[in-house]
Amino acid sequence: MAPQRPVRLSLKKPTYAVCVVGVETSVDVYSDVPKGAKTFRVSGSPGVEVFMVYDPARVTVPTGKSHWPLDTNVEVTVSVDAASKDLHDLKVKVSYFGQHEGSVLGHSMLYLTGVDLSLDVDTHRTGKVKRSHGDKKTWRWGPEGYGAVLLVNCDRDSVTSRGPDLTNSQLASLDDLQDMSPMVLSCDGPDRLFDSHKLVLNVPFLDSRRVGVFCARGGNSLEDYKQVLGPQHLSYEVERQQGERKISFFVEGLTFPDADFLGLVSLSVSLVDTETLPEVPLFTDTVAFRMAPWIMTPNTQPPLELYACSVADSHGPNKKFLEDMSDLALKTNCKLIICPRIENRNDRWIQDEMEFGYTEAPHKSFPVVFDSPRNRGLKHFPYKRILGPDFGYVTREILFAGASSLDSFGNLDVSPPVRVGGKEYPLGRILIGSSFPKSGGRRMAKVVRDFLQAQQVQAPVELYSDWLSVGHVDEFLSFVPTSDQKGFRLLLASPSACLRLFQEKKEEGYGEAAQFDGLSHQVNRSINEMLADRSLRRDSLYVQKCIDWNREVLKRELGLTERDIVDIPQLFSLKGSYAEAFFPDMVNMVVLGKYLGIPKPFGPIINGRCCLEEKVRSLLEPLGLHCIFIDDYLSYHELLGEIHCGTNVRRKPFSFKWWHMVP
Repeated sequence: MAPQRPVRLSLKKPTYAVCVVGVETSVDVYSDVPKGAKTFRVSGSPGVEVFMVYDPARVTVPTGKSHWPLDTNVEVTVSVDAASKDLHDLKVKVSYFGQHEGSVLGHSMLYLTGVDLSLDVDTHRTGKVKRSHGDKKTWRWGPEGYGAVLLVNCDRDSVTSRGPDLTNSQLASLDDLQDMSPMVLSCDGPDRLFDSHKLVLNVPFLDSRRVGVFCARGGNSLEDYKQVLGPQHLSYEVERQQGERKISFFVEGLTFPDADFLGLVSLSVSLVDTETLPEVPLFTDTVAFRMAPWIMTPNTQPPLELYACSVADSHGPNKKFLEDMSDLALKTNCKLIICPRIENRNDRWIQDEMEFGYTEAPHKSFPVVFDSPRNRGLKHFPYKRILGPDFGYVTREILFAGASSLDSFGNLDVSPPVRVGGKEYPLGRILIGSSFPKSGGRRMAKVVRDFLQAQQVQAPVELYSDWLSVGHVDEFLSFVPTSDQKGFRLLLASPSACLRLFQEKKEEGYGEAAQFDGLSHQVNRSINEMLADRSLRRDSLYVQKCIDWNREVLKRELGLTERDIVDIPQLFSLKGSYAEAFFPDMVNMVVLGKYLGIPKPFGPIINGRCCLEEKVRSLLEPLGLHCIFIDDYLSYHELLGEIHCGTNVRRKPFSFKWWHMVP
């Protein structure tokens, strides 16, 4: 709480002041002193505490009736322990003495009115507002930290609203109050005090476009709530009713942290004396909030909903693929949501269009979809079909240039929780694909990178993905959950592992077994032919170098060892200067708990089984995973995508609370 300015006393007339409960008020006992006075004594009525502040090196504490010397800069402060019942019902008396302490040279009288004034929020992050006398205007991270949290009110609780709730200056639904953080103003004191004083809520100018405050006056119906602070309201004179001791407010966030916004906002209340010109704030109480970040969820979190698109092309509708997705969802008790063609406009790449995450405060959390700036056929789906009650929406647009392939969210992933050296990342680290450092190639748009970095809780790592035609990180890596102590494995596409496997099969006498066997629309390639194809080998070894570069970055930035990485056999070929998967890219899988929907590779058949599938099973099934190979060749692979690109998964939020971490 901000301290009040000193109260000056007078020998000629009483002085009147307001004293806030719990706040020490400085009393100026030197401004009007009788001639010849050498010492003074201070006494207070019941309910008033008097404190003497002095330098022990200069002042000897007096005995007896406590006459304090006037020439040693002893300071006097007073405080009250409760609100007054009437105006001026508390008093402080200062008596001045000459050389002989028995003779009183004069008295000053100070009449106090105690007011209990406090602005309180969920400073201790329990989900409830409690009265706090500690530091409320500072925000601290960590399990011992403090400071309130605001949710960005980016869902749409009313079906009549056209946009997210944060765009409304009028409350559209009482349910919307649950998305806001409560704030309570305590204002106990004599009613007559507020005839000459007012309470004013304030928001700093820069914060006014980032926060909104609602208050119900006159009742609790929808019409009674009005926005009292926000983009159009920097201050609000509180409408205190007779006898009212507590006034409730509801605070909403209007924007997530970003490059120009660290996430901190503050609100304050001032007690203002209206009988002075200009009006003087006697006391100000300030509270701080941090905007809750947008948080991604990794493959290791349990799946809740699986999304896919119904589309059709020259090969017909993708009905079989959707049936396979339905079977996969059924195994994991996960709800399948199919986006119909009329809504996706034949755009099947639902992973590229959006990324599911969530936001959380101590009192509530809800999912939030991050809409990518790619803006193709699925452009309107996240806003029109996913935004709704307790389902938020956020996007970032590229203002002066078109989106590149790297701006699609197949190029956005997040690791499971990791420890790197001595630093914990309990919510994992975001991974995005980019150009080779200092090469000047394609990068994800700065506006998106800035947004991800500004959330602070999942420090992004940039990988090198510009060597791929599409350029997405999900083309060469994935994470899968495991039941061992590590809890996950990183899967990396590996041309070297694939060439070794084919060499082994050749040496075992299966050199004539053919890749793409059974695909009528694709020319078969025997193991012997593929191993003898210098161009394919050269391309794959180049790709291996690109992946190995990322491998070292991932080991360093995620604290991984070789034991944490599984190499998935995969060949690539170059089209011009960019790489494409030679056969369906098996790391581009959908992960639903322990069930993996893996693109069917159509590898060489040996003893009735695909040797590529058998190799992947041998790598992953000992980890407790179930490999389900799904034919996506015509509907996805031929269009330079796979199962992960054509699906999207909303997952369960972390149990770990983001405010407990230290970024």
